[in-house]
Amino acid sequence: MPQITYVEHSGKAHTLDIAIGLSIMEGAVKNGVPGIDADCGGACACATCHVHVDAAWLGALPDRSPTEAQMLEFADGATSSSRLACQLKVTAAFDGIRITMPESQ
Repeated sequence: MPQITYVEHSGKAHTLDIAIGLSIMEGAVKNGVPGIDADCGGACACATCHVHVDAAWLGALPDRSPTEAQMLEFADGATSSSRLACQLKVTAAFDGIRITMPESQ
């Protein structure tokens, strides 16, 4: 299973093995990682799973869908490295990815 490191805004890191096929959001919720609320359950409708992806990984991710881009327009602290964790399905290529939760979460 790929290892994903979730970093709270405080800097506390959680490195977890996440099953291929789950979203990065589902991996966080199933493992009790604070800072990813997932209020809409992964429907790309709330931005409570907003994360910042380390710059080195941005090119390895699929493009944002128009819906994800629209949701991120309203996310507090969104930057060019912002993604919705519910929209990122874990693949073997994600092994080692590091994401950080914004201060607002």
